[in-house]
Amino acid sequence: MIDLFKHNVPGLESPATYLKNVIPDDATDLDLASRAIAVGTEGFVNLITVDGSTGRIFAVPGAPFPIRVRRILATGTTATDIVVLA
Repeated sequence: MIDLFKHNVPGLESPATYLKNVIPDDATDLDLASRAIAVGTEGFVNLITVDGSTGRIFAVPGAPFPIRVRRILATGTTATDIVVLA
């Protein structure tokens, strides 16, 4: 495969190049900070952002939510099939 953009430095406005399914966990940070999160089933996602803010967002399938996240919490999260995009 040829990647014409492999030498470009990606910014936050660039498309994601990393995807990872997430199992919400109250005690463990993600491997990588996210650019956005996506869900397979709508619901609330309780999270901690990269700056340490805690909050809850409502996410729907098909619309990645642009947010920099360090942890997806199990407590309070009702959305399922969560994917981190980075």
